[in-house]
Amino acid sequence: MDRTISARDGHELAARFYAAERPRGAVLIVPAMGVAQPYYAALARWLTTHGFSVVTFDYRGMGLSRRGPLRGFKADVMDWARLDTAAMVDAAADFVPDVPLYWIGHSLGGQIFPFVPNNHRVAKMITIATGSGYWRENAPRLKRIVWWMWYVAAPVSLRLFGYFPGRRLRKIGDLPHGVMTQWRRWCLDPDYVVGVEGDAARAAFASVRTPLTAISFTDDEYMSARNTESLHGFYSNAPQTHKRFAPGDLGLRRVGHFGFFRAASETPLWRDHLLPVLAP
Repeated sequence: MDRTISARDGHELAARFYAAERPRGAVLIVPAMGVAQPYYAALARWLTTHGFSVVTFDYRGMGLSRRGPLRGFKADVMDWARLDTAAMVDAAADFVPDVPLYWIGHSLGGQIFPFVPNNHRVAKMITIATGSGYWRENAPRLKRIVWWMWYVAAPVSLRLFGYFPGRRLRKIGDLPHGVMTQWRRWCLDPDYVVGVEGDAARAAFASVRTPLTAISFTDDEYMSARNTESLHGFYSNAPQTHKRFAPGDLGLRRVGHFGFFRAASETPLWRDHLLPVLAP
């Protein structure tokens, strides 16, 4: 079921609601940078067959929540967290009341949890392929080329186009100027978001006490083990369980940064490692 959800400032967000027949929990899938919600549809549908109603959405300026040109469009990553994701937490919790709400955060979706003002409504958080993004600690293959993104492609294209034309560049996807500018600052700082946003951000991470399970992969082409450790280290007071997999151990040729959400991951990951976290 497609719905439009209004954020606190009135901005309308495109969302899709997947209803389980007898829900024992609700799941909000919080997307990665530049990834539109259809990418998560296979997992959402599968979860409904196991008793979880699911909500997916697009941040403002992305996917079906993008309305009109991005040049001049005002938004940054904190708007995505404080306004967009906050609205979706309420919508997901209200979609199936009286059952636990779980958060599955893909990459960026696992980074912004502390800045969502109503995150106390979430019973448990699962992060997938989530790390700090600091470029000097990126996976080796990415580290060899990402300097071009941060020092050439991003600043030049933002000046020329007024937004980041990721589709033309075959990088990430189109992003609002403010989102790309803020994210670039984070990725250039050794302490990522905490280094740029300061003590308030560090305190926000430290305030999280929601149980957290981090799932990462040795063949992630973006996030190294160090990226993953660094970001989750900011969640200094959250009970944590870490699961790091090599594709071969799962009977898969590849997982990488995006493969968890592909249907091929149903048996080795969704059934054996995600479902036991949601329904121990």
